[in-house]
Amino acid sequence: MPRVLTETDVADFRDRMCQAAERLFAEKGQDAVTMRQLAAELGVSPMTPYRYFEDKGDILAAVRTSSFTRFAESLEAARDAATGARARGEAVGDAYVRFALDHPHSYKLMFDLNQPNIEKYPDLIAAGLRARATMTGHVKDAIAAGLYVGDPVQIGMMMWAAVHGVVVLQLAGMLPAGAANDLHHALNATLGRGLAKLA
Repeated sequence: MPRVLTETDVADFRDRMCQAAERLFAEKGQDAVTMRQLAAELGVSPMTPYRYFEDKGDILAAVRTSSFTRFAESLEAARDAATGARARGEAVGDAYVRFALDHPHSYKLMFDLNQPNIEKYPDLIAAGLRARATMTGHVKDAIAAGLYVGDPVQIGMMMWAAVHGVVVLQLAGMLPAGAANDLHHALNATLGRGLAKLA
C-alpha cells in the first residue's frame, strides 16, 4: 500500500519533478519527452509521477506557470525599486535580459511553445497575463511622464519584440558574450527617440 503523502511530500516531489522536466522539455521538446523519462530522471517508478500530475501536459503547465511567475516577480521588483519613468523602463528591460540569460530553459518554455489545452490551466493563463503586464507596464509610466506618445499596447509590443529578439540571438550564440544588454539599451534609446516624436 502506498504511504500517505503529506502536503510537504507532494510539494517537494512536484518541485523536483518540475526542475527535471524544465530541462528535458527545453532540451528535447515537449513531444520527445515521456513520463517514463521524467520518472527515470528522479529515480522513481514510471507510475510515480501520476500520483502528483495528471499527465505530461499537466507537468508542462506547472513548469511554465512557475517560470512565468518568477519572471513577473523579477520584473515587478525591478520596476518597484527604480525611481522615475525612464529609470523604471531601463530597470525592467535589464531585469528581462538578466532573467532570460540566467534561466534559458525557463525562457524557452515560456515563449517558444504553445501549451496544449491551455484552457485547462487557469493558473498558467493568469501567470502569463501577469508576466505580459509586467513587461509593458513601464510603458504607461513613460507615456504618463510625457516620454512617449502613442498606444501603450502597441509600444509595449514593439519593445517586447525588440528585447525578445536580442535575447534569442544571445541565447543562440549569435551575439558576443554580454552584447545582449548593450544592444537592448541601444534599441530602446532609438525606439524612445522615435516614440517621443509621434503625433
